[in-house]
Amino acid sequence: MTALFSQGITKLVGNTPLLRVRLFEREFPQVEVYAKAEWFNPGGSVKDRAALAMIEDGEQRGALTREKTIIDSTSGNTGIAYALMGAAKGYRVKLVMPRNVSAERKALVTAYGAEIVYSDAGEGSDGAIRLVRDLVAQDPDSYFYPDQYSNPANPRAHYEGTAVEILQQTGGRITAFVAGLGTTGTFVGTSRRLKEHDASIRTIAVEPEDSFHGLEGLKHLPTAIVPRIWDPSLADEVWGAPTEPAYDLAREVARTEGLLVGHSSGAALWAVRRLATTIREGVVVTVFPDSGDRYLSTGLYGARSR
Repeated sequence: MTALFSQGITKLVGNTPLLRVRLFEREFPQVEVYAKAEWFNPGGSVKDRAALAMIEDGEQRGALTREKTIIDSTSGNTGIAYALMGAAKGYRVKLVMPRNVSAERKALVTAYGAEIVYSDAGEGSDGAIRLVRDLVAQDPDSYFYPDQYSNPANPRAHYEGTAVEILQQTGGRITAFVAGLGTTGTFVGTSRRLKEHDASIRTIAVEPEDSFHGLEGLKHLPTAIVPRIWDPSLADEVWGAPTEPAYDLAREVARTEGLLVGHSSGAALWAVRRLATTIREGVVVTVFPDSGDRYLSTGLYGARSR
């Protein structure tokens, strides 16, 4: 029974619902807003797509074998996805995470049996990247290092999955795509496929407005280690989202539409609203990477919207 379940759980990745978001409907009645509800993936986030794709790519290339431990740096969601996939497929998993990631994320990774190595909280995701590179360099034969920031299988998962689903779910009506930048895989892979379908589809990438921010999971690229998979040519514009307004929108969509989402979803909503002020009509699709239930300890939902 365990074997059947282990084979089955990975098949549940992808094909997430596209939800209508009505938060801005009164203000912008001719703008339809939709969001991919990525917490419907078995690991609870969009990162299931990339983690599974990178692991299966490693298996196909012979780079990942039973003797090796999957290792990577993560701010949380990819780590949870690696831990789940590793448990399902029978691999050991070691994750390097900044010490200040949410308690829920640490608990989820541990629940799946993965080992955590903590990096300096003050160095953020870049510190975790540097530490995992050191660990792999010390014992390269022991590890399979997917390197989510450099692995082309990351954006390919969205090129072959997320974008195709969006086109099907909107009947090809999408006119704009908005997504946050972390590894940049979601934005790059989805935007590339959407642009191939229709070059007029407007693509907006969202990052924190500065390096000191509270938008967990997003990277301020001008001051960070830039992912090798990042392709700026795919972004019509890159906008910097402020932390507190993003928090406010996350709280508002939870209390008015029952959509409990995380920090980066609030940043995406901020960008969607900004976009709506510049267009008269259209079909805007964004990605809600995860649910807010893994951020309850951070205080995201501890204050009322202004």
